[in-house]
Amino acid sequence: MMAQQTVMLDGNEAAARIAHLLNEVVAIYPITPASPMGEHTDDWSAAGVTNLWGAVPDVFEMQSEAGAAGAIHGALQAGSLATTFTASQGLLLMLPNMFKIAGELSPMVIHVAARTVATHALSIFGDHSDVMAVRSTGYGMLCSNSVQEALDFAFIAQQASLRGRIPMLHFFDGFRTSHEVAKVELPDRELIRELLDSEAVDAHRSRALIPEAPVLRGSSQNPDVFFQAREAINPIYDGFPDIVQQVMDEYGAATGRHYRLFDYFGAEDAERVIVLMGSGAETARETVPGLVAAGEKVGVLAVRLFRPLSAEALVAALPESCRAIAVLDRTKEPGADGEPLYKDVLTALAELRPQAMPTVCGGRYGLSSKEFTPAMVAAVFAELASETPRRHFTIGINDDVSHLSLDWDPSYRSDAHKDSVQALFYGLGSDGTVSANKNSIKIIGEQTDLYAQGYFVYDSKKSGAVTISHLRFGPQPIRSAYLVEDGEADFIACHQPVFLERYDMLEKAAPGGTFLLNTDADPQLVWDTLPRNYQRHIIDKQLKFYVIDAYQVAFDNGLGKRINTIMQTCFFAIAGVLPTDDAIAAIKQAVEASYGRKSRRVAAMNRDAIDSALAEL
Repeated sequence: MMAQQTVMLDGNEAAARIAHLLNEVVAIYPITPASPMGEHTDDWSAAGVTNLWGAVPDVFEMQSEAGAAGAIHGALQAGSLATTFTASQGLLLMLPNMFKIAGELSPMVIHVAARTVATHALSIFGDHSDVMAVRSTGYGMLCSNSVQEALDFAFIAQQASLRGRIPMLHFFDGFRTSHEVAKVELPDRELIRELLDSEAVDAHRSRALIPEAPVLRGSSQNPDVFFQAREAINPIYDGFPDIVQQVMDEYGAATGRHYRLFDYFGAEDAERVIVLMGSGAETARETVPGLVAAGEKVGVLAVRLFRPLSAEALVAALPESCRAIAVLDRTKEPGADGEPLYKDVLTALAELRPQAMPTVCGGRYGLSSKEFTPAMVAAVFAELASETPRRHFTIGINDDVSHLSLDWDPSYRSDAHKDSVQALFYGLGSDGTVSANKNSIKIIGEQTDLYAQGYFVYDSKKSGAVTISHLRFGPQPIRSAYLVEDGEADFIACHQPVFLERYDMLEKAAPGGTFLLNTDADPQLVWDTLPRNYQRHIIDKQLKFYVIDAYQVAFDNGLGKRINTIMQTCFFAIAGVLPTDDAIAAIKQAVEASYGRKSRRVAAMNRDAIDSALAEL
């Protein structure tokens, strides 16, 4: 096993790092939530960061996603290694070129932060409606369930594509994975260099369209031959899952992170299994151990390679004891008699296990980033345990129109957080709260042995609207692809006192937790300024209550209304996750990285405010 660096990244940056390292041409066009991938690659190339071959990748911003796909198509025909990033309608604008790229067997990877396609309304949030709309293009489809997988599968997708000549769509859940900051292991350049199949790279280059080696490609065909040529690709697609598995095995041997086309987690003798892909698989995986410990025979099957689908690998990964399966799709196809993954699983079982066919149910969940929690996972397993489980259902909403929704117990919790700390920070868009918390979770993840996760909730108005930062850290891996739940927050900070009248923040506080309030009220009189429900929560839950006038500290140090570093300092002082001196040094280092190059004066003012914060807390 070779050297790897522990870093805190979000899913977008994780995928972009590998993409920039392994490509020569990057064509981009911004679309939420995939834009940061293109922005990162553009910044790195502008700064002269080189790829694996010592060259700076050429990054072009086109006038649309259709233009980006066209530019990539042309670069591939010239023998370049090329990539792009997109989501939602942007992906759909790439369809014509995707059919051509796949038809011409040109290896490449499109990295997608999967997002809702606008239907009755537009949504910037995540589900699988965009990637499911491109199933017939001929692209392979590899799904990452976490930030670490977004990094690992970015490499696996490109290596497999080069070897098998099938272009790949590497996707992960928009916002839930693309914007989640988590602790990951980043392979160094030399490990990537050793793993990369240089012969496959050379073979791709040798197929370039050049005058010295003319070849006919992309011709027009008539009915006499088109059908035959289309069927001629069958062996390539039939053999591709084995290539992907081989690449996964090589990667696992080098990094210690082993993957299968379909990964099963749970009881060996499970009778009920949930099949799904994306971040929801992490939540289901987190929930299963508690249910198994309680005597339930359950498990979860995480789908990695969705296209080409290996029915043999899928069926082999399921326990033979399985008698009921719920296939969960994060998309809706109106008018269909089932969603795509459900139909694939049903077909695979009908063809390969007809004599021992389990009950197969299809469920929809998580559209437009709707929450998917352990309580909902438990409800799906409970439905499978009934004598006649519903063939089709939804989970996570109250469907009072077609009455397809399952009930769930919102008080149910997994036991994954008994040793971890969960924290919430309420701020205002553009007030620096999110940036400060990103720094905080990076400090925890990179300067301690703790696992750490940060997720940041905005509404679509972004600037000027409420932001809620969800931070988790603890000694065990964190698979919670959902928000901090009611009664679970060990630490809550309110950065804007006006929020006291709008939100019942302490409903989410855990007994014995801590509440930090930014207020200009006198510390001796602040109790009387709290709404009655806040007073009741503090008393009933025996919360520790801290206050600071962060705006005064900011004003005194020339920072105007920028209170982010001040509140960040208070968090570390109260939480005790690091020795105070170490935490202060780390915050000052982050300030230097953020402001030092732009303004020495601003950096100095922030350092002074950090020192003042402790005295005023």
